[in-house]
Amino acid sequence: MSDQAQPSARARWPLVSVLIPAFNHARFVQRCLDSVLEDPYPSKEIVIVDDGSSDATAEKIAQWVAMHGDRLPVQFVRRENRGVAATLNELALRANGEYLRLGASDDYLLAGGLDAQVRYLRGHPQALAVIGDACVVDPDGQLLHASAMRDLHGVDVDLYRSTSTIARAVIRHWAVSGAVAMLRRSAFDVRNGWDESLRIEDWDFFLRLAARNALGFIDMPVCAYRLHGSNLSKTADVASRIANLDESRQVALRCVALFDEPERTLLRAQARYIAAKVAFLRRRPHHVVGHLAAFAWLSSPFSRRAGSVRGASEPA
Repeated sequence: MSDQAQPSARARWPLVSVLIPAFNHARFVQRCLDSVLEDPYPSKEIVIVDDGSSDATAEKIAQWVAMHGDRLPVQFVRRENRGVAATLNELALRANGEYLRLGASDDYLLAGGLDAQVRYLRGHPQALAVIGDACVVDPDGQLLHASAMRDLHGVDVDLYRSTSTIARAVIRHWAVSGAVAMLRRSAFDVRNGWDESLRIEDWDFFLRLAARNALGFIDMPVCAYRLHGSNLSKTADVASRIANLDESRQVALRCVALFDEPERTLLRAQARYIAAKVAFLRRRPHHVVGHLAAFAWLSSPFSRRAGSVRGASEPA
């Protein structure tokens, strides 16, 4: 490409930084990197941090960079473990792109997704981020579900399609699996990044974007979400599940003040629903009943219209 052609090419194809936090995914990480290289979008870079893996993940990344690093810009950092949120913040700070595509070292991108998400953001200047759907694969890459949102989570995708209901969908039907989000760099700047105190950081980050009416959706699979034994949010360990759920409840309560009605009341209701799950896992049936009663009260059509009713109180 000539020097004269470069400015127009950059205007047409803004740089996308694919951010990949990598941790103990030696089996999968090279497939993830291959998928970035295979995507036909022409202006992209990879920024990948090995977050203190104890397996051969870092070695697999280094091998891949040695073989393919001359085909696109790659930044590779290996350091001690600091967690997903801290790694995402570091990746975003290192990135050069106008757009930040979130990746995961056990998932892989689907061809065409980068272009579709860039087109969405360029056509919707009010949106700071756009999410897509994912297909679901097993550890060997065999297809399990064509749509994670419909088949794995069972949500009404129409709620995500509409700008008037996407915030409610994020609150009540969080159904984002895998690396399906692209952000404007300003989304990272404005929202101050990911909360490094959290074990599972994504719902908090996207609640904050939804509260600003700054989140969009495209109804197409943009990545393959891999189900395997290490998926944190699917842990079978009861103590870990309780910790994850209790953290989500605290996130919901913390974000309530960011929303207007009726979403504010719906988020309070969701906090009660999560609390009922925690009570169930702790084998406290009376608490389950109380939290579910509060959830039903807050979720009623009257509460959705009126929000927090003056002079009334939700069940204890």
